[in-house]
Amino acid sequence: MTDTLTDVLLAEGYHPVRQLPDGTWIGLRQMMYTTGLFTGLDHYGYRCRYCYETAGQALVDLARWDGTGDPPGLWIKAKGKGGDRLNPRLGDPDFDGV
Repeated sequence: MTDTLTDVLLAEGYHPVRQLPDGTWIGLRQMMYTTGLFTGLDHYGYRCRYCYETAGQALVDLARWDGTGDPPGLWIKAKGKGGDRLNPRLGDPDFDGV
């Protein structure tokens, strides 16, 4: 019997996980100092992760993000293919992360 991708991701510590409309898998995983929203999850790893200060902020974006562009909320840094980058909206006084 083979495990489904969901089973594998949950066993690897991603919780919760969900599939985006385009078929991409995303999920949360607690890091040492942040919570990561991981995208492009598969049996081999991930494509990118977005670091959040709190699990609550990450959970909100996990639920509402459609996979287009970057997540809409208050992520701090994106890490993955192409290097690291800060959320460009962090310096915007009108951005409150919602």
